[in-house]
Amino acid sequence: MIWNNSQATVLMRETKREFRYQNTVVLTLSMKYPEISLRNSPIAETRINARIHSQTTRFTRYASNTLYRQAVRDYKNALSQGYPFRPYEAILNYQVPYYENCYLSAYRDQYEYTGGAHGSTIRLSDTWNLKTGARIPLSRFFPRGSSYRKFLIDQIVKQVEHNMHQNPDIYFADYKTRIYKYFDPESYYLTPSGLCIYYQQYTIAPYATGIALFLISYRTLQWYPSCI
Repeated sequence: MIWNNSQATVLMRETKREFRYQNTVVLTLSMKYPEISLRNSPIAETRINARIHSQTTRFTRYASNTLYRQAVRDYKNALSQGYPFRPYEAILNYQVPYYENCYLSAYRDQYEYTGGAHGSTIRLSDTWNLKTGARIPLSRFFPRGSSYRKFLIDQIVKQVEHNMHQNPDIYFADYKTRIYKYFDPESYYLTPSGLCIYYQQYTIAPYATGIALFLISYRTLQWYPSCI
């Protein structure tokens, strides 16, 4: 898939690989990741692509070393004890929800299945300046010295309370404490309609809720991403 705008072209690439032991597939690795082309910012293009390459390389090494050894160990145990072995899975999937107004925002979900009832997912994200290739911290979008954390947490609490009226079991009972405890300024990305703050699985909600997302509109924030 190729996405274009006046500043950037985003080409999504895919790779797949099987890891075997004794002619049995014990682990599959899949990755879907973006390759960025910037017409007027070759330095920024290089910096962004280098970071993405570093992330995919690190995930590949983790899968081919740590997960593969663990999968082989579990395969041997299953074979010796006579129970079925379920192949491991490692999936890295990027999404690019925003790339305009001099910003590119991407998040990646790292999924692992290592047996059991279900796998687990960790979400990570980056937002870049398309002119320089520099990563943009969340604080950059707020006035210097402002208590942006409190403002965002207050908005998140309001959304949680609204959601709980419709589904009381969607979050843990001590959600307020957890929202403050697990708030991470790295866990954000831009979308066309607003700023998305997310919490990892199990931090503020049960597994069934998944990664908890909170979209805060640009109108509420009283700003909109624009070129620096």
